[in-house]
Amino acid sequence: MCYNLFVRIISLYKKITLTNQRLPLLINVGFFKNLPIGSYRDFHFEYPAIELPPDLNLKDFSAIAHISRTPQGLLFDGKVEASTPLECVRCLEPFDLKLDTEFNEVYAYKTRNFTESGLFVPEDANIDLGPVIREYLMLALPIKPLCKPDCQGLCVVCGENLNLSTCEHQAKIMLE
Repeated sequence: MCYNLFVRIISLYKKITLTNQRLPLLINVGFFKNLPIGSYRDFHFEYPAIELPPDLNLKDFSAIAHISRTPQGLLFDGKVEASTPLECVRCLEPFDLKLDTEFNEVYAYKTRNFTESGLFVPEDANIDLGPVIREYLMLALPIKPLCKPDCQGLCVVCGENLNLSTCEHQAKIMLE
């Protein structure tokens, strides 16, 4: 009885920040196995720069993962904010795009209780959230990234960036 009360109080007030540089989004969830159903913890991640292999580079990465124990396994509710360097499809200038996404995934305790996503808690109880977060962030990327909604793009004749100046070709088009 005392132990359960202690665990719930710690769960409510404890903020856990992780800083493993090799696998920065790795969480050991082994302690959840002995906790009662309904127990939860929040894990906070903050990095000035992080790479999610093979190709997603992020800046100002901030995430929170709320993990709850359920009868089937562990429910991960998370929110991620970051920015990523992209190239505008109209003017070809580099810019940083701010990404915000949320995710919900269940990691099953037993392989026969697989969820739709096929995620399960491994025997060593170490879960790397990197692939899951990468997948959700990739889905948040626009198909045609624009540096700003009113980007003018490039001149079709000479290639001048029309956001910075007007070329002679555009002046002729405006006069006609």
